[in-house]
Amino acid sequence: MVIRVHSNIHRDRHSDARKLEFTQHPELNIPLYLCLVKTLISIEGLRKTYHVGSQDVHALDGLDLSIGQNEYVALMGPSGSGKSTLMNVLGCLDSPTAGTYHLNQQNVAQLEEDALAEIRNREIGFVFQTFNLLPRYTALENVALPLIYAGFSKEERLERAAEVLRTVGLADRMEHKPNELSGGQRQRVAVARALVNRPSIILADEPTGNLDTATSLEIMALFGEIQAAGNTVILVTHEEDIAAFAHRVIRLRDGKVESTSD
Repeated sequence: MVIRVHSNIHRDRHSDARKLEFTQHPELNIPLYLCLVKTLISIEGLRKTYHVGSQDVHALDGLDLSIGQNEYVALMGPSGSGKSTLMNVLGCLDSPTAGTYHLNQQNVAQLEEDALAEIRNREIGFVFQTFNLLPRYTALENVALPLIYAGFSKEERLERAAEVLRTVGLADRMEHKPNELSGGQRQRVAVARALVNRPSIILADEPTGNLDTATSLEIMALFGEIQAAGNTVILVTHEEDIAAFAHRVIRLRDGKVESTSD
C-alpha cells in the first residue's frame, strides 16, 4: 500500500533531518534536526485557565513547545497533565487564555471562531478513538464530508474521497456503512477522512484505544506511512508501546512539558 499526500518538504532536506533525529541540541533542548526543518508549530507561554466555582484550574501553565514540519510526535502524560487541553488548542478547537500559538507562521491563539474553523478545515485532519463516523453514510460519503465545507463540487468530493480510501486499503469497502465494517476498517475510514483535505497536520487522539493489538499495529503502521509521505503526525496516547512508534515523545505534567525524548 502506498500513501500519497501533498508535502512541501524537500526530500533531501528531510533525509538530512532524519540522520540527526536522535541528536539533541546542546543549548535549546530540542532534537538537532528541528534546526534544519521548517517549524510548523511554535508555542510560547501557553496558558489555559478554567474557572471552577471560586477556583482557577490551570490546565496549561506557561507551556512552551516546538514541532517541525513532517515530525512524528507523541504526547503523553497522566490524567490532569494537560494533554487533552493541549490537543484541543493544537487542533484550533479551543483558544488559550494567554500565550502564543503560531501555526505555519500565523498566530492563531486569539482568532475568532470563524477564522479557527477555516484553519481547522484547511490545515488539520482529526482521528478520534471512537471513529466519529455517521452511521447512515457509506465510507465514501463519510470521507467526503469535510470537502463540503471546503467548497468542492459533489463530483470532486467523491473522486477525492475514493482516491484516499484506496490509499488506506479500502477500495472494496467504499459503499459499506460503519456497521458493516470492522473496528480497524472504521478507523481506516476515519484516517482517510482526516487526509482528504490534504492537511499539514494529522492529530490523532488515542486512535488505537478501541482496537485489538493486531489491528492497533496495522493502524500505527499506516500513520508511519502517512508521516513518511510528508505529513506531520501528532499522537495523543497513554500507551508506551504506541508512543514508541513516534520519533519524539513529549511528556506533560501539571500543564507544562516535563521532558522530551527521542
